[in-house]
Amino acid sequence: MELRTLRYFVAVAEELHFGRAATRLHMSQPPLSRAIKQLEADVGALLFARSPVGVTLTPAGTVLLDEARALLDHADRVRERVGAAAGLTTITIGILGDGTDPGMARLAAAFRRNHPGIDIRIRDTDLTDPTCGLRAGLVDVALTRAPFDVTALAVRALRNDPVGVVLRADDPLARRDGLRLAELSDRRWFQFPQGTDPVWQSYWNAGKPREGPVVRAVQECLQTVLWNGTVGLAPLGHDLPAELAVVPLTDMPPSRVVAVWKEGDTNPLIRSFIEIATTAYRH
Repeated sequence: MELRTLRYFVAVAEELHFGRAATRLHMSQPPLSRAIKQLEADVGALLFARSPVGVTLTPAGTVLLDEARALLDHADRVRERVGAAAGLTTITIGILGDGTDPGMARLAAAFRRNHPGIDIRIRDTDLTDPTCGLRAGLVDVALTRAPFDVTALAVRALRNDPVGVVLRADDPLARRDGLRLAELSDRRWFQFPQGTDPVWQSYWNAGKPREGPVVRAVQECLQTVLWNGTVGLAPLGHDLPAELAVVPLTDMPPSRVVAVWKEGDTNPLIRSFIEIATTAYRH
């Protein structure tokens, strides 16, 4: 059995759906299905009971899942020890977002447990670089939000968050239970500095050219709303000052929390970070 095939199997076993597993693995579904069928032929048993709505593990699949996880964990430890011998004892993580996110807290705790001897360095970045310094080589992996230009980058989606509009609490629209983007067309929106990733800028401007003050950080966004009455978008679920309110947007695509690393990077610590993050954000 190849480790790669076992990773495919674990992804399908955890997602219980070939389509979702293929998305998680950044591959198309047909080669994933072929790999699992070949694995079933190799072990001489069906691993999944298939249905139109997904799959369930067979008794043989349940046994293999435990063994596969153990084998993959051992392989990661081997890579880590070899990496440590080669001087790979540090990982730098770029972060864009709320440090109080429970998913991030679970990730931090799990990563420390799995890699107690690793020096973990954190780079907190502003809103002008959604890759958190990844493209510039300042970090090894980024925990951020999509969408942005992903050329030469690998992306693992972790969670989707609904988005709302941040308004002054005394704004007439702040009393609404929900808003549509068209109802904000006459408002000023905050902008990111010139040179910011255009895909990123377009998303936070809801796909249209806008006018408004330039901001770089989350606190600047909030203060711009407070002082100027500017509207800004933000993922729901964040604590706001009493002077501000957030109203859900009914026609805005969700904000995706993602882990990102450079395509082709074989650092075993990055691989481990991605897998631990996937589990941490699933709960």
